[in-house]
Amino acid sequence: MTDNAQAIDLTELPPTITDYLTAHRTRDADAAITHFTDDAAVIDDGRTYRGPADIRGWLKRSSGEYTYTIELIGSERIDDEHYTAINHLEGDFPGGVVDLYFRFTLRDGRIARLVIEA
Repeated sequence: MTDNAQAIDLTELPPTITDYLTAHRTRDADAAITHFTDDAAVIDDGRTYRGPADIRGWLKRSSGEYTYTIELIGSERIDDEHYTAINHLEGDFPGGVVDLYFRFTLRDGRIARLVIEA
């Protein structure tokens, strides 16, 4: 758990996050991108993607690289703008199993920043 974070029930995540996670899980890049601010940034695998076009490209690439299942297994709240969703992935990617922490920063009810890390 992150410093200052409180474990919360999965149902306590803001709708923007749960809707994004659903779109991400179903590999619907067009639905997922609607939950980001126009100046959003996503950091994944040491790379930063900025703005809708860059983030949409990342969503499409990352969803098609491997076959995997994803299950939301935990969540944390730091404050009204910062949440973490913990996702368990299993698939044909290197290692085959990983828990990923999706660290969200919200602004005006949308995702301004998303950091994905193991």
